[in-house]
Amino acid sequence: MKEITVLSEKNIKSMKLYSDVVRINNELREMGKDNESALTVDDLVAFDQLHYHGVEAIDIAIDKLGINSNSNVLEIGAGIGGPARYLATKSGASVTAIELQEDHHKVGAELTERCGLDKKVRHLCGDFLESKLAPYSFDAVVSWLAIYHIPNRPKLLNLCHSYLKSHGFFYTEDFALHSPLSKFENNELSKDFFANYLVSYSDYKTDLIKAGFHNILSEDMTTSWSKFTEERYNLYTLDIERHKRVHNPQIVSNMIHFYGFAKRYLAGGKLGGIRILGQKQ
Repeated sequence: MKEITVLSEKNIKSMKLYSDVVRINNELREMGKDNESALTVDDLVAFDQLHYHGVEAIDIAIDKLGINSNSNVLEIGAGIGGPARYLATKSGASVTAIELQEDHHKVGAELTERCGLDKKVRHLCGDFLESKLAPYSFDAVVSWLAIYHIPNRPKLLNLCHSYLKSHGFFYTEDFALHSPLSKFENNELSKDFFANYLVSYSDYKTDLIKAGFHNILSEDMTTSWSKFTEERYNLYTLDIERHKRVHNPQIVSNMIHFYGFAKRYLAGGKLGGIRILGQKQ
């Protein structure tokens, strides 16, 4: 399979959620799975969904977009493939999953093969902005907490629009701003969230309209995500001895830092969450 050329302006590994992909293997060993054991999607969903609300968020997208076994779906920022595998299993859709990070891409492709889903989920590694996919190929372009990593929003949305069939959907859960950030906050978010494009809720909608999408629907996810990140942090720290046993101290330290950072910013009033979709005419 030909891979898309990887291009990156920054070190995405400064975002500690992405720095220790080996923790997935640690979790599998804890379940009694060796490196070659066959897997199911249910084996993985507790730790292969790197966004908020896990597979519940994927179910919402399936329902809103009417994704089914006839659908061809493109996912931007696929991580280790959790959403793509679940989406393909739950709906029967064919999924193309693009991921920038080579280590995450390789783990994702391996897990997909071990789940017996490599005929339904195609993994590509590279910078979405440099992707060369066939126009009018997809019924939906979806993404969970990855679009804000990509700096050139007009090019990104224009590509999405060109890849979609008529009446296809762009759908994402992403970060947006309730109010402007200070220079210090921008620097923190650039490093710890790899945030390269954060705009207001109204500007997010305007960007979709400029790219040719209509029937824009959006939902403010801030309250829900703030509660989720607080509960996630509390649960992780309560079970700290288990995590130290399964992982190494550096992984545990990185996860505590990242979970605490996400909790702090979503409770802070400036950074928020958005669920938004637009349709191609």
